[in-house]
Amino acid sequence: MDRRPIGDGGVRDGRAVSKKSRREPPPDPAPLPGLVDAHTHLAACGGRDADAVTAILDRAAAVGIDQVVTVADDMVDARWAVAAAEWDGRCYAAVALHPMHAGDLDDESAAELEQMATHPRVVAVGETGLDYYWPSRSEDCAPPQVQERAFRWHIDLAKRVGKPLMIHNREADRDLLDILADAGAPETVIMHCFSGDAAIARECVDAGYFLSFSGTVTFTNAASLQEAALLVPDEQILVETDAPFLTPHPYRGARNESYCLPYTARFLAGLRGVSDEEMAALLGDNARRIYHIG
Repeated sequence: MDRRPIGDGGVRDGRAVSKKSRREPPPDPAPLPGLVDAHTHLAACGGRDADAVTAILDRAAAVGIDQVVTVADDMVDARWAVAAAEWDGRCYAAVALHPMHAGDLDDESAAELEQMATHPRVVAVGETGLDYYWPSRSEDCAPPQVQERAFRWHIDLAKRVGKPLMIHNREADRDLLDILADAGAPETVIMHCFSGDAAIARECVDAGYFLSFSGTVTFTNAASLQEAALLVPDEQILVETDAPFLTPHPYRGARNESYCLPYTARFLAGLRGVSDEEMAALLGDNARRIYHIG
């Protein structure tokens, strides 16, 4: 989950988006079948009961999103994520403590996370990693040394349960990659909401990691990220919303949701010079393969 305000501060094409525009959800895109939202936050989108989850997923299904992976931020979110995955067969869960909440990892929370990670509807351990942006800006954020300890614990958990590790990385490229190398990365590593440049992308690709792109890749000031997206091999690319955050262009500043995923998928198709349908099939197949779903 990106902790920036929804839409990264309400800027669209370099211009401020009006408060009215930010309140209006993006229109439904033309359907693009076969997609999987590789990382969303249903609870933060309002999906805190079975009916609300069904409504979100019905709207997504109408434009071609077959499944979603809803991701935990803290222990409360982890419980919501597992519940959502039990409520609707189109939903799967990932559980972990976000780096901001790394200080919440103790014997009790570790035991509960270990139990949840073995749940058949939980398909990944995440999101975990390092966030060097927030510690100097929020007293609520765990300091880097606490984040590293929790990150190493989650790496070990992913290896023990045999499930993908879903990474949160903000302004911590070198340390994060070095810790993964030192600890020994799990078989499958997903760089959620990849935000690095081409050099970091190449390093991740060479390590065999999957790079998941959110609406940020569509932003008009994201040339370096778009360069990174071009070099990722077909078999290592994913797409996500990170909803309710990071709504794709031209709706940056509005509230995101899984139904918006085709906007980003179509942008990636154009960027990489393939048809929308080919891109959707590739992205969906990659997600289903690594998450072992559907």
